[in-house]
Amino acid sequence: MTTTTAHVRRPRRRPIGRPRLPGSSGDRFVYVLAAPVLVILAFLVVIPMARTAVVSVDGDGAATNYGTFLSGASGTALLLSVGISLGSVLGCGVVGTLLAILLTRFDFPGRRTLEITALLPMALPPLIGAVSFVLLYSETGIVARGLSLVVGADPAVVSVNGVAGVLMVHIFTMYPFFYLPVAAGLAGLDSSLESAAYNLGAHRVRVWCTVILPMLTPALVSGTLLTFMISMASFTAPQLYNVQTLTMQIVATKTAGNQELAATQATVLAMVSILFLVSMKWYQARRVHRSLSKGVQRDRVVSHGPIRWLAGAGSAALAILLMAPVLTVVLVSFSVDGSWTTQILPPDYTFANYTALFTDPESLMPISVSVQMSFLATLGAIVLGVAGAYIVARWRGPGRNSVDFMIMLPWALPGTIIGLNLVTAFNEPKPSNLGVSLVGTLWILPIAYLVRFVPLVFRSTSAALETVDPSLEEAARNLGASWWMVLRTITIPLISKGIIGGALLAFVDGVGEYVASVVIYPASYPPLSVEIYNRIYSSEFGTAAAYGTLQIALILSVLVIDNILRRGHRHTESAATETFA
Repeated sequence: MTTTTAHVRRPRRRPIGRPRLPGSSGDRFVYVLAAPVLVILAFLVVIPMARTAVVSVDGDGAATNYGTFLSGASGTALLLSVGISLGSVLGCGVVGTLLAILLTRFDFPGRRTLEITALLPMALPPLIGAVSFVLLYSETGIVARGLSLVVGADPAVVSVNGVAGVLMVHIFTMYPFFYLPVAAGLAGLDSSLESAAYNLGAHRVRVWCTVILPMLTPALVSGTLLTFMISMASFTAPQLYNVQTLTMQIVATKTAGNQELAATQATVLAMVSILFLVSMKWYQARRVHRSLSKGVQRDRVVSHGPIRWLAGAGSAALAILLMAPVLTVVLVSFSVDGSWTTQILPPDYTFANYTALFTDPESLMPISVSVQMSFLATLGAIVLGVAGAYIVARWRGPGRNSVDFMIMLPWALPGTIIGLNLVTAFNEPKPSNLGVSLVGTLWILPIAYLVRFVPLVFRSTSAALETVDPSLEEAARNLGASWWMVLRTITIPLISKGIIGGALLAFVDGVGEYVASVVIYPASYPPLSVEIYNRIYSSEFGTAAAYGTLQIALILSVLVIDNILRRGHRHTESAATETFA
């Protein structure tokens, strides 16, 4: 028998006779720390957004620019982007939720293997993930050519292209955004609620519709929000499948030199993303989806009967389907450039692709650019993210949510928007950018990565700060320690695993970043993802896949390290709870 325990946050302890006043030194320290953080965020996020919005009404004026947007191809592209994003949400919701139910409610042969392979899409960088599906399922891909040889099927009929190809890439690379929170929600759900419903005569479908799914609303909202945002920001899949979404239109318009229309497109796309973010947060806040049950949890896992073996067979097929893109990239990385034309599989193989990556200075440069720029951006993200998390956690009074929203705003913006905002704001020296011009320099890359990935460090650090009782800091202050000493000796060590976890994710995302990079990178210094696309465009599939395999290996390593750190953080938190109980 197991019992359900709830972690209740211990109220802050205050020294007797020393009431905490709003104007105390602790509050002043938070406000002083907030000042430079807000200035930097305003300079890098708010002002570039505002500058883009201003440019969108320049030229012939707002009526002409936005009228051109609505009457031209841009309006159609916006509807297509929204439709693809909604389709991606629906498909990812079905796949991710069903997979979570399969792995949490059934015990079958191969369950542990499927639990591992279910997370493989997270190891695929966006560009490489899209490329792997093109290599597999396009008209010239492995599957279409194989079916043509074996059963005589027309490759054009059995291939997946266009909007269907974009949806396929999105669904099979983004479903973890639903799978992870839904699986966690099902694992932590008190089964006594289900038992009570069944005892009252409810059938299985009614229990799922009225008890289980409502309790999973926060998880489903989280998955919906992330999937919609990333789908709206998607550029690689539409580019490879030649689908004219709004992100494609923005890059094409900017390349054509029409800055006003590009700014108009960017402003509209940003507003749609922000509106969806606000609406989903409003929907989630309408009700509290929390179990008040204090009953006993029992596992409701099906471990017998024919459905167990049916689930096992389905899991084996699903594991192969999920592993195929990664295995395809690894296989193609050993192929000889230019040798793969009409064959089902590459005919010739070599290690020369990997040898060139580590010995040829020209091949090494994109790796060096991405690693160095991502490292610089990660350092900045650590400073801003940790400071922002501390400010939001310790902020008293109004304004706390505004700081939170300002830090998280870049996560709601497509990478093309962030890139275009920076290009618009820092194209030439002017008073609004303090005379700083970044376009055409390498510095614009780490700044773009910094803006994009500060939210990762911020959220990871915020989660760690939630476990730190503020009374520990107050006790140190009462003993005479300064706030900087408290941060250095108490707060930072306690949240270090959260900081490192967020920093690792920010670093690998920076190394694999493509959407913003393709808009802003200097022509002489292409980052790794841009170089991969250039190699694919030149039909050098082997070299491109070798680059991609290195990216996959790096991301897998970081995911493993992050998992170890989080497991250690949970153990540390448990030990600390027992110590202070």
